[in-house]
This record gives sequence, structure tokens and C-alpha cells, in this order.
Amino acid sequence: MYDDKKKKHFRRSPRPKTNAEDIMYGIQPIFEALEAGKEFEKLFIQRDSSNESIAAIHKMANKAGIVVSRVPQEKLQRITSKNHQGVIGFVPAIDYVDPHNVIATAYEEGKVPLVLILDRVTDVRNFGAIARTAECAGVDLIVIPKKGSAQIGSDAVRTSAGALSHIPVARVDNLTQTVLEIQESGLQVVSCTEKGSKDLYYVELDVPTAIVMGSEEDGINSDLIHLSDKLVKIPMKGKVSSLNVGVAAGIIIFEANRQRMMNGQ
Repeated sequence: MYDDKKKKHFRRSPRPKTNAEDIMYGIQPIFEALEAGKEFEKLFIQRDSSNESIAAIHKMANKAGIVVSRVPQEKLQRITSKNHQGVIGFVPAIDYVDPHNVIATAYEEGKVPLVLILDRVTDVRNFGAIARTAECAGVDLIVIPKKGSAQIGSDAVRTSAGALSHIPVARVDNLTQTVLEIQESGLQVVSCTEKGSKDLYYVELDVPTAIVMGSEEDGINSDLIHLSDKLVKIPMKGKVSSLNVGVAAGIIIFEANRQRMMNGQ
């Protein structure tokens, strides 16, 4: 199947630069944005700050389920040399959608919904490549968890070759609950895993389907495995028994696409 655990890094890659359009900084702008319900990927707060306004921001962010990290002032200065006042917010480069609305719209338009669920895929390059493949194949929706997923900033959009500007993405608080609701919407949930009992090419994917791909580190969460209607594996012929998650996603997405095209969808 696919697995990134065996990757060895012989040379440290340079840290990607943060783009100005990815961040918001300053106490008042971030406070107002949180009050208005704006989405943030995460917040960095100065570790030694005793500012009451920053404490209030921290509390609001926790309530909204936003990841907050206390970091040294030097780290904030490396991100921006402007007057950040001890707080920086990372802003998503896209607008997230309601998954139920997208699935309902697909049904209304006479489509056979195809949804891609990414369970804790954290590498921005993998995520961008998967999004590009999904958009090219006509996937209706990508679903990711709010915590433990790649940050969707301008780097992810660039890696996707702009696909993230076109394909709907839903970011949810509880992936397990969302999968249950997707099943209730009439979609089968198919997890692509080395634990699969059937080869990919012997499973029907030309019906309403949600494909689950797991993290680069440890695959699909056990709760999602247990919820799945089908567990499938990609048959392997070589001595290396694993694929990068982006490659594996491409294989199963386009197998679903092939089956649907054969049936005139």
C-alpha cells in the first residue's frame, strides 16, 4: 500500500517562507477577526506575554477550536518584522464549505457524488498534489479535520497548481462524526489501506462513494477503519510494498473515474 514512514531525510530541507497574505497580526485585528468568526489555521502567541488582550484572544481561539502555540518573541520576529504586538494568526488561503451542502448539490445536479476524505495528511506538498489530482478527476469535495491537517496557505494553493481555488474543501471538527453523516447521505465509505481485504480493482466505485486516505505516518485512524463499508488495497508487484499517499490517492481516484466513465457518468 502506501506509507511514508520509511522515508529518510539525508539533508534538511529549507523552511518554507511565510507569505504576507497567509498571516494577520496585531491584537485588535485578530480580536475583531475572531469575534466575526473568521477562520484561522493556527495562532502564535508570545510565550512571555502577560497582556490581558492576548489572554482574551487565547481564550476565544480555544473556544473556536483553533490551535494556539506559545512561542518565543524571536520566532514571531522571524515571521514578520512588523509590529505584531505578540500575536500572529495564520489565515487559510481558501474559503471552507459545508460538506452536506456540497453533497446535496451534487445529488440535485444528477451526479454520483465522489468525496475524498484525508485523515491527517500533514505534508503540504502531498496535500497540494492530491488536491490537483482530485480536481482533475472531478472529485466533488475534499474533507479534512480541523486539527492535524496540512495548513492550506498560498504554498498549498501553488502546489495544487491552483486546483484548491476550484475544488470545494470542508474542514470539520470531528472527522468520525462527519463520516457517519456522509454515510447517512447515501455514500459508501471506502478506505484505502494495506489492511484492505479486497484489491481496489474488484470494488464498485461507480456508486456514491467517499474515499478515505490516511496520514503519511500511521495510515487511517482505527475509528474510521471500523466505520468503513469497504477496505481496499492497491495490489503491489514489486519488492517495495508501499506508495506515497499522493500517488496512492491518484490511483484510486482515477480507478473510480474509469468505472464511472465506462458507465457513461
